[in-house]
Amino acid sequence: MRAELISRNYAETLLALAERNGGDAAVQQFGAAMEDVAGLLNQDPRVRQFMETPRVTLDQRKTALTAALRGRVPELVLRFLLVVVEKRRGALLGEIGQQYQALVDERMGRVRVAVTLSHAPDAALEEEIRRGLEARMGTAVIPTFTVDPELLGGMVVRVGDDVLDGSVRTRASRLRRAMMAADLPPLAAPAAV
Repeated sequence: MRAELISRNYAETLLALAERNGGDAAVQQFGAAMEDVAGLLNQDPRVRQFMETPRVTLDQRKTALTAALRGRVPELVLRFLLVVVEKRRGALLGEIGQQYQALVDERMGRVRVAVTLSHAPDAALEEEIRRGLEARMGTAVIPTFTVDPELLGGMVVRVGDDVLDGSVRTRASRLRRAMMAADLPPLAAPAAV
Protein backbone atom coordinates (compact mmCIF):
# COMPACT_ATOMS: atom_id res chain seq x y z
CA MET A 1 0.00 0.00 0.00
CA ARG A 2 2.84 2.37 0.84
CA ALA A 3 4.46 1.84 -2.57
CA GLU A 4 1.12 2.54 -4.26
CA LEU A 5 0.73 5.80 -2.33
CA ILE A 6 4.28 6.91 -3.12
CA SER A 7 3.79 6.02 -6.79
CA ARG A 8 0.54 7.98 -6.91
CA ASN A 9 2.25 11.04 -5.43
CA TYR A 10 4.98 10.90 -8.08
CA ALA A 11 2.35 10.38 -10.79
CA GLU A 12 0.38 13.41 -9.57
CA THR A 13 3.57 15.46 -9.70
CA LEU A 14 4.27 14.33 -13.27
CA LEU A 15 0.70 15.13 -14.31
CA ALA A 16 0.94 18.62 -12.80
CA LEU A 17 4.25 19.10 -14.61
CA ALA A 18 2.64 18.06 -17.91
CA GLU A 19 -0.36 20.34 -17.40
CA ARG A 20 1.89 23.33 -16.66
CA ASN A 21 4.16 22.66 -19.63
CA GLY A 22 1.90 22.04 -22.57
CA GLY A 23 -1.59 21.11 -21.39
CA ASP A 24 -3.43 18.18 -22.95
CA ALA A 25 -0.79 17.56 -25.62
CA ALA A 26 1.94 17.25 -22.98
CA VAL A 27 -0.29 15.07 -20.80
CA GLN A 28 -0.69 12.61 -23.69
CA GLN A 29 2.98 12.84 -24.67
CA PHE A 30 4.14 12.20 -21.09
CA GLY A 31 1.73 9.26 -20.85
CA ALA A 32 3.20 7.71 -24.00
CA ALA A 33 6.69 8.26 -22.59
CA MET A 34 5.79 6.53 -19.33
CA GLU A 35 4.35 3.61 -21.32
CA ASP A 36 7.69 3.37 -23.14
CA VAL A 37 9.54 3.33 -19.82
CA ALA A 38 7.21 0.66 -18.41
CA GLY A 39 7.66 -1.37 -21.60
CA LEU A 40 11.42 -1.08 -21.29
CA LEU A 41 11.28 -2.30 -17.68
CA ASN A 42 8.89 -5.15 -18.43
CA GLN A 43 10.52 -6.21 -21.69
CA ASP A 44 13.73 -7.45 -20.13
CA PRO A 45 13.94 -8.53 -16.47
CA ARG A 46 17.61 -7.55 -16.49
CA VAL A 47 16.65 -3.89 -16.95
CA ARG A 48 14.37 -4.01 -13.93
CA GLN A 49 17.03 -5.82 -11.92
CA PHE A 50 19.59 -3.20 -12.96
CA MET A 51 17.32 -0.43 -11.64
CA GLU A 52 16.65 -2.23 -8.35
CA THR A 53 19.93 -3.87 -7.36
CA PRO A 54 22.04 -2.13 -4.71
CA ARG A 55 25.23 -3.20 -6.53
CA VAL A 56 24.64 -0.60 -9.23
CA THR A 57 25.55 2.91 -8.13
CA LEU A 58 23.18 5.82 -8.42
CA ASP A 59 25.40 7.46 -11.05
CA GLN A 60 25.45 4.26 -13.13
CA ARG A 61 21.65 4.09 -13.05
CA LYS A 62 21.27 7.71 -14.04
CA THR A 63 23.81 7.38 -16.84
CA ALA A 64 22.13 4.24 -18.19
CA LEU A 65 18.67 5.81 -17.97
CA THR A 66 19.84 8.93 -19.76
CA ALA A 67 21.54 6.91 -22.51
CA ALA A 68 18.48 4.70 -23.00
CA LEU A 69 15.85 7.46 -23.00
CA ARG A 70 17.41 10.68 -24.29
CA GLY A 71 15.64 11.58 -27.50
CA ARG A 72 12.96 8.91 -26.93
CA VAL A 73 11.07 10.78 -24.21
CA PRO A 74 10.51 14.51 -23.59
CA GLU A 75 13.33 16.19 -21.68
CA LEU A 76 11.04 17.02 -18.75
CA VAL A 77 10.07 13.36 -18.42
CA LEU A 78 13.72 12.33 -18.47
CA ARG A 79 14.54 14.86 -15.75
CA PHE A 80 11.57 13.63 -13.73
CA LEU A 81 12.76 10.02 -14.07
CA LEU A 82 16.26 11.00 -12.98
CA VAL A 83 14.81 12.61 -9.85
CA VAL A 84 12.83 9.44 -9.14
CA VAL A 85 16.00 7.36 -9.47
CA GLU A 86 17.96 9.86 -7.38
CA LYS A 87 15.37 9.52 -4.60
CA ARG A 88 15.97 5.74 -4.77
CA ARG A 89 12.50 5.01 -6.14
CA GLY A 90 13.62 3.43 -9.42
CA ALA A 91 11.85 0.19 -8.50
CA LEU A 92 8.57 2.13 -8.63
CA LEU A 93 8.92 3.44 -12.19
CA GLY A 94 6.45 0.91 -13.62
CA GLU A 95 3.92 1.59 -10.87
CA ILE A 96 4.35 5.35 -11.32
CA GLY A 97 3.53 4.89 -15.01
CA GLN A 98 0.39 2.91 -14.15
CA GLN A 99 -0.71 5.51 -11.61
CA TYR A 100 -0.06 8.30 -14.13
CA GLN A 101 -2.22 6.53 -16.71
CA ALA A 102 -4.98 6.06 -14.13
CA LEU A 103 -4.90 9.79 -13.32
CA VAL A 104 -5.04 10.71 -17.02
CA ASP A 105 -7.94 8.30 -17.56
CA GLU A 106 -9.76 9.81 -14.58
CA ARG A 107 -9.13 13.32 -15.93
CA MET A 108 -10.40 12.32 -19.40
CA GLY A 109 -13.46 10.53 -18.01
CA ARG A 110 -12.55 7.06 -19.19
CA VAL A 111 -12.14 3.68 -17.54
CA ARG A 112 -9.78 0.82 -18.36
CA VAL A 113 -11.30 -2.64 -18.20
CA ALA A 114 -9.81 -6.10 -18.57
CA VAL A 115 -12.05 -8.45 -20.53
CA THR A 116 -11.31 -12.18 -20.45
CA LEU A 117 -12.95 -14.42 -23.05
CA SER A 118 -12.78 -18.12 -23.85
CA HIS A 119 -11.66 -17.40 -27.42
CA ALA A 120 -9.90 -14.62 -29.31
CA PRO A 121 -12.42 -11.93 -30.29
CA ASP A 122 -12.53 -10.42 -33.76
CA ALA A 123 -12.69 -6.64 -34.26
CA ALA A 124 -16.49 -6.63 -34.50
CA LEU A 125 -16.90 -8.49 -31.19
CA GLU A 126 -14.37 -6.21 -29.48
CA GLU A 127 -16.32 -3.17 -30.66
CA GLU A 128 -19.64 -4.70 -29.57
CA ILE A 129 -18.24 -5.45 -26.11
CA ARG A 130 -16.76 -1.95 -25.82
CA ARG A 131 -20.08 -0.31 -26.76
CA GLY A 132 -22.01 -2.53 -24.37
CA LEU A 133 -19.66 -1.72 -21.50
CA GLU A 134 -19.82 2.00 -22.28
CA ALA A 135 -23.63 1.87 -22.27
CA ARG A 136 -23.69 -0.04 -18.99
CA MET A 137 -21.04 2.09 -17.26
CA GLY A 138 -22.03 5.44 -18.72
CA THR A 139 -18.44 6.43 -19.53
CA ALA A 140 -15.77 5.87 -22.17
CA VAL A 141 -14.13 2.46 -21.86
CA ILE A 142 -10.67 1.28 -22.90
CA PRO A 143 -10.82 -2.52 -22.96
CA THR A 144 -7.88 -4.90 -22.88
CA PHE A 145 -8.75 -8.38 -24.14
CA THR A 146 -7.19 -11.62 -22.95
CA VAL A 147 -8.04 -15.23 -23.72
CA ASP A 148 -8.49 -17.93 -21.08
CA PRO A 149 -9.37 -21.30 -22.62
CA GLU A 150 -10.46 -22.48 -19.15
CA LEU A 151 -13.61 -20.37 -19.55
CA LEU A 152 -16.37 -22.45 -21.09
CA GLY A 153 -18.00 -19.38 -22.60
CA GLY A 154 -19.15 -15.90 -21.70
CA MET A 155 -16.71 -13.35 -20.32
CA VAL A 156 -15.20 -11.94 -17.16
CA VAL A 157 -14.79 -8.16 -16.90
CA ARG A 158 -12.50 -6.51 -14.35
CA VAL A 159 -12.88 -2.82 -13.59
CA GLY A 160 -10.38 -1.87 -10.92
CA ASP A 161 -11.19 -4.11 -7.96
CA ASP A 162 -14.66 -5.02 -9.25
CA VAL A 163 -15.25 -8.25 -11.19
CA LEU A 164 -18.30 -8.84 -13.38
CA ASP A 165 -18.30 -12.58 -13.99
CA GLY A 166 -20.60 -13.56 -16.83
CA SER A 167 -18.83 -16.80 -17.61
CA VAL A 168 -20.81 -19.98 -18.30
CA ARG A 169 -19.04 -21.74 -15.41
CA THR A 170 -20.20 -19.07 -12.93
CA ARG A 171 -23.74 -19.09 -14.30
CA ALA A 172 -23.89 -22.89 -13.97
CA SER A 173 -22.53 -22.68 -10.44
CA ARG A 174 -25.19 -20.11 -9.47
CA LEU A 175 -27.91 -22.28 -11.00
CA ARG A 176 -26.65 -25.33 -9.08
CA ARG A 177 -26.61 -23.37 -5.79
CA ALA A 178 -30.10 -22.03 -6.45
CA MET A 179 -31.43 -25.50 -7.16
CA MET A 180 -29.79 -26.92 -4.03
CA ALA A 181 -31.23 -24.11 -1.91
CA ALA A 182 -34.73 -24.35 -3.41
CA ASP A 183 -37.40 -25.99 -1.33
CA LEU A 184 -38.56 -28.53 -3.89
CA PRO A 185 -41.16 -31.18 -3.07
CA PRO A 186 -39.81 -34.72 -2.96
CA LEU A 187 -40.20 -36.81 -6.07
CA ALA A 188 -43.13 -39.19 -5.98
CA ALA A 189 -42.36 -42.88 -6.11
CA PRO A 190 -43.03 -44.42 -9.52
CA ALA A 191 -46.39 -46.10 -9.82
CA ALA A 192 -46.35 -49.88 -9.80
CA VAL A 193 -47.34 -51.53 -13.06
